[in-house]
Amino acid sequence: MTKQELIGNVAELAGLSKTESEKALNAVIKSIVDAVKKGDEVKLVGFGTFKSVRRSARTCRNPQTGEEIKIDSSLSPKFKPGKAFKESLSHF
Repeated sequence: MTKQELIGNVAELAGLSKTESEKALNAVIKSIVDAVKKGDEVKLVGFGTFKSVRRSARTCRNPQTGEEIKIDSSLSPKFKPGKAFKESLSHF
């Protein structure tokens, strides 16, 4: 499902216009991204939790040349599905 398809689906389910649904979806996405950037967790009960995790610095090798590459530490987004979400998938 693409973002436009999701917007259309939300519009239909919520009885909103596609423009209103797009504004709402963009606001939700921006809110989640901003919170995770600050280091906060976003918990949507039944759906899941968004958070950021610190990936430590490490040394790897380029598989073609064998040359060592240093990778700096970084923040990476992580999503953990909620119990209800996981259970809904197990019924298929």
